[in-house]
Amino acid sequence: MTGVTRSGSNFLPSPASCRCHRHLPHTETPCASGHLPSHPHGYTRPRYSRFLGALVEHLGVPDVFLLGHSHGGFVAQYHALHHPERIAGVILYESAPLTGPEHGAEAMRLVQSFAALHADHPELPEVLAAFQAIPTISDDAQMTAVARGVLPAYFADYWGREEVFAPMRASVRAAHISGLDENLSPHVIDDRADLGSLTVPTLVVVGRHDVVCGVQWAEELHLLIPGSELLILENSGHFGHLEEPEAFSQAVTRFVTAVNSLDS
Repeated sequence: MTGVTRSGSNFLPSPASCRCHRHLPHTETPCASGHLPSHPHGYTRPRYSRFLGALVEHLGVPDVFLLGHSHGGFVAQYHALHHPERIAGVILYESAPLTGPEHGAEAMRLVQSFAALHADHPELPEVLAAFQAIPTISDDAQMTAVARGVLPAYFADYWGREEVFAPMRASVRAAHISGLDENLSPHVIDDRADLGSLTVPTLVVVGRHDVVCGVQWAEELHLLIPGSELLILENSGHFGHLEEPEAFSQAVTRFVTAVNSLDS
């Protein structure tokens, strides 16, 4: 499921959210040069973190704010835990403290709730069929088809605002990444024991209707991370920066400005 949110610039934060004095590198993509030799395996958080550290070094700035969306949130929290020395603050946007069976079961429950809410919609069977096809994905074309297929479930009201979101859906391209490391072992995440040691200022953002990294996980992140702030976007799913762009941008800007004020 994490591959759905690695599909390109359509999922980047709105430009207004980056109007701050420090840089906010986006952490979804490991590098622009192409696949790893082990592709589609080996895309682990330590590897992403190394790419991110190199980017921060290349920018030549004293410190940065990290904004990680979905899988990017997992990467951002890993990097902030293991390399906090040049991190001014972190925004964990649609992230979670763990992956694996517990996370998957909650996602399934939320998808079932989405299905019940939209039981009479003629396109619902196509959305559910796309979810069911996830285990069969083996290439980029299949990943792209599934990403486009499940997308209505990722919004609070996709079909009510289809004229706004349909062009984005049609333009989505997704890369198949296995979720296995170089040794073909599952790359499972569980940061619950470590998040209490996170020392950088943290803002947790979640959409009320997100089916992938829902409110349960945002609240747990907020509980586990000392001094963190929590924002629930009441009219959003997984893409609050598109569904409630002003609220999202204002929250990020307010957080960055407040942290900068404390440091000045």
